[in-house]
Amino acid sequence: MPNNYPPEFRRQMVELVRAGRTPEELAKEFQPSAQSIRTWVRQADLDDGRRQDGLTSAEKDELARLRRENKILREEKEILRKAAAFFARETDLPR
Repeated sequence: MPNNYPPEFRRQMVELVRAGRTPEELAKEFQPSAQSIRTWVRQADLDDGRRQDGLTSAEKDELARLRRENKILREEKEILRKAAAFFARETDLPR
């Protein structure tokens, strides 16, 4: 799902919620859904250390990077396994 709202806009929504406005009020005024605003506030709380029940943005980024790297390594391992099997068959054939 693409990020349709720039980070600065999200930060402003978080600040407004922390200042006492409700996500529902802000949703009516600024267009993002109240649930999106609540999600932004939750993530900001995680990033700021106010909550401990989830991953910070940095941890999510690292997890995504590691998953991509792991996928590439699995693909490379599979290619090497197939190449080794191919060359093993080639060396077993009489000439």
